[in-house]
Amino acid sequence: MRLIPLTAATLLLTLAGTAHADITGEIDATITLQPGCIINGANTADGTTAVDFGALDFGAQTTVFAQADAEVQNTSSGIVIQCSQGITPVISFDGGLNAGAAPTGPGSRALALQGGTAPQYVTYNLYADAGRSTVIANDDALTLSADGQAQTVNVYGRAFGATGLVAGTYTDVIGVVITL
Repeated sequence: MRLIPLTAATLLLTLAGTAHADITGEIDATITLQPGCIINGANTADGTTAVDFGALDFGAQTTVFAQADAEVQNTSSGIVIQCSQGITPVISFDGGLNAGAAPTGPGSRALALQGGTAPQYVTYNLYADAGRSTVIANDDALTLSADGQAQTVNVYGRAFGATGLVAGTYTDVIGVVITL
């Protein structure tokens, strides 16, 4: 009787070993590339991504300052734009929230006093060079290369003091448009 269970076990092991088969198939892989840009690290391929272009901080000054310089700063210096080869990005800066509100002065843009009882402004300009000799006028278009390489647009600012300024925080918001 011992032989029967041993023979059945051997037969089962033999049948189990012969039930081996290779199953094959495949996985389809695909990617669709669209032209687009990466601006300050944000991928703008869908056209809906809001981009942080940085800040222009003139720091703390006294009410009798003559001028103060600053540079647009974000995670790095300047605005970094890389578009697909063949796309020519054009960048422009509007006059800011206070365009046309400031009194006549050396600047074409204005920082407005926040929370003041009477309007107060500090005028300023944007520049394309560190020496602050090339003014970026309101809505001027700066055309970049279409070579597909990352390009840095450095933007410099200079604020101008004036007689009668009062202490407080002065602000403006400059709109930036990149046309592709």
